[in-house]
Amino acid sequence: VPPEERRLRDKKHLDDITAARLPPLHHSPAKLLSIEESIAIQIQQKEAYEEMQAKLAAQKLAERLNIKMLRFEPEGQASMQYREVRDED
Repeated sequence: VPPEERRLRDKKHLDDITAARLPPLHHSPAKLLSIEESIAIQIQQKEAYEEMQAKLAAQKLAERLNIKMLRFEPEGQASMQYREVRDED
Protein backbone atom coordinates (compact mmCIF):
# COMPACT_ATOMS: atom_id res chain seq x y z
CA VAL A 1 0.00 0.00 0.00
CA PRO A 2 1.51 3.38 -0.98
CA PRO A 3 2.20 5.80 1.92
CA GLU A 4 -0.30 8.41 0.67
CA GLU A 5 -3.09 5.86 0.48
CA ARG A 6 -2.19 4.51 3.91
CA ARG A 7 -2.29 8.05 5.37
CA LEU A 8 -5.76 8.67 3.88
CA ARG A 9 -7.00 5.31 5.19
CA ASP A 10 -5.65 6.05 8.69
CA LYS A 11 -7.23 9.49 8.63
CA LYS A 12 -10.60 8.05 7.58
CA HIS A 13 -10.34 5.45 10.34
CA LEU A 14 -9.59 8.20 12.88
CA ASP A 15 -12.60 10.15 11.59
CA ASP A 16 -14.76 7.08 12.08
CA ILE A 17 -13.77 6.45 15.70
CA THR A 18 -13.58 10.02 17.09
CA ALA A 19 -14.93 13.49 16.48
CA ALA A 20 -12.02 15.13 18.26
CA ARG A 21 -9.89 17.33 16.06
CA LEU A 22 -6.79 19.36 16.73
CA PRO A 23 -7.41 23.09 16.56
CA PRO A 24 -5.72 24.86 13.67
CA LEU A 25 -2.35 26.39 14.46
CA HIS A 26 -2.86 30.16 14.34
CA HIS A 27 0.47 31.15 15.81
CA SER A 28 4.01 30.09 15.20
CA PRO A 29 5.27 27.25 17.37
CA ALA A 30 6.98 28.03 20.68
CA LYS A 31 10.60 29.10 20.55
CA LEU A 32 13.34 29.16 23.12
CA LEU A 33 14.35 32.51 24.61
CA SER A 34 17.35 33.50 26.60
CA ILE A 35 16.81 34.50 30.23
CA GLU A 36 17.59 38.14 29.37
CA GLU A 37 14.97 38.21 26.60
CA SER A 38 12.43 36.54 28.85
CA ILE A 39 13.02 39.06 31.66
CA ALA A 40 12.80 41.98 29.21
CA ILE A 41 9.46 40.69 27.87
CA GLN A 42 8.10 40.15 31.38
CA ILE A 43 9.09 43.68 32.43
CA GLN A 44 7.48 45.09 29.28
CA GLN A 45 4.26 43.16 29.92
CA LYS A 46 4.21 44.23 33.58
CA GLU A 47 4.56 47.90 32.61
CA ALA A 48 1.78 47.61 30.02
CA TYR A 49 -0.44 45.87 32.59
CA GLU A 50 0.21 48.53 35.24
CA GLU A 51 -0.50 51.30 32.73
CA MET A 52 -3.79 49.66 31.77
CA GLN A 53 -4.70 49.23 35.44
CA ALA A 54 -3.97 52.92 36.10
CA LYS A 55 -6.14 53.99 33.17
CA LEU A 56 -8.96 51.74 34.34
CA ALA A 57 -8.70 53.06 37.91
CA ALA A 58 -8.76 56.67 36.66
CA GLN A 59 -11.79 55.92 34.50
CA LYS A 60 -13.65 54.29 37.39
CA LEU A 61 -12.80 57.19 39.69
CA ALA A 62 -13.98 59.72 37.10
CA GLU A 63 -17.24 57.79 36.68
CA ARG A 64 -17.74 57.61 40.44
CA LEU A 65 -17.10 61.35 40.89
CA ASN A 66 -19.13 62.18 37.77
CA ILE A 67 -16.29 64.17 36.21
CA LYS A 68 -16.48 64.84 32.51
CA MET A 69 -13.27 65.46 30.66
CA LEU A 70 -13.62 67.98 27.87
CA ARG A 71 -11.16 68.52 25.10
CA PHE A 72 -8.81 71.43 25.76
CA GLU A 73 -7.47 73.32 22.76
CA PRO A 74 -5.44 76.33 23.91
CA GLU A 75 -4.39 77.19 20.35
CA GLY A 76 -7.50 75.84 18.67
CA GLN A 77 -10.59 77.32 17.10
CA ALA A 78 -12.79 77.11 20.20
CA SER A 79 -10.58 79.33 22.36
CA MET A 80 -10.32 82.05 19.72
CA GLN A 81 -14.04 82.52 19.04
CA TYR A 82 -14.55 85.17 21.71
CA ARG A 83 -11.55 87.14 20.43
CA GLU A 84 -12.97 87.87 17.02
CA VAL A 85 -12.31 91.43 16.06
CA ARG A 86 -15.12 93.14 14.21
CA ASP A 87 -14.74 96.28 12.31
CA GLU A 88 -17.59 98.58 13.33
CA ASP A 89 -17.04 101.16 10.57
